[in-house]
Amino acid sequence: MSADEEPEAGVPAPDAPDEGAGEGAEPHQDDGLDLARRIARATAAGGLPADKRRRRRPRPAPGTSPRGLDDRDPQLLEGTLSRLVADHGWALDLRVHGVFARWVEIVGEEIGAHCTPESFAEGRLVVRTDSTAWATQLRLLQTQVLARLNDDLGPGTVTVLDVQGPQAPSWSRGPRRVKGRGPRDTYG
Repeated sequence: MSADEEPEAGVPAPDAPDEGAGEGAEPHQDDGLDLARRIARATAAGGLPADKRRRRRPRPAPGTSPRGLDDRDPQLLEGTLSRLVADHGWALDLRVHGVFARWVEIVGEEIGAHCTPESFAEGRLVVRTDSTAWATQLRLLQTQVLARLNDDLGPGTVTVLDVQGPQAPSWSRGPRRVKGRGPRDTYG
């Protein structure tokens, strides 16, 4: 070591006097300048002392989150929607409404042109026809239509096919009805 080099931080110089040695010791400066110089020399000479060195964590591969999969990461829409449908139990409802959308394909062009599905609840499918003749025809074809629907939806999904004719206008209002003669002279 030459005379103009100072020792590394934390390592005393071999010929340096002890701090409590009396007259030959350099006075300690409280301004922090000596500490800054020691840190600068230690950094230039090979880094900070062992206890001051920062440890770097290995970087994750590009495109991955640092701690594995996270629910906040972007996900594919198909997987997210199928998980949502499964969590809420909407699978049967979606299949039934898919049948409503593909009604003409399932029952055929001719039948599909004259009747439409209205509702599905607890295995009962309500179908509305545009005439009483088509209502009778669909009642005769009920077993074939049920077989096609259950092939598409799964066995036993549709158990009853409720065929209704055209809707006639009703004079009653509201969900409750009172027995009686009904409306009388309403036109004059």
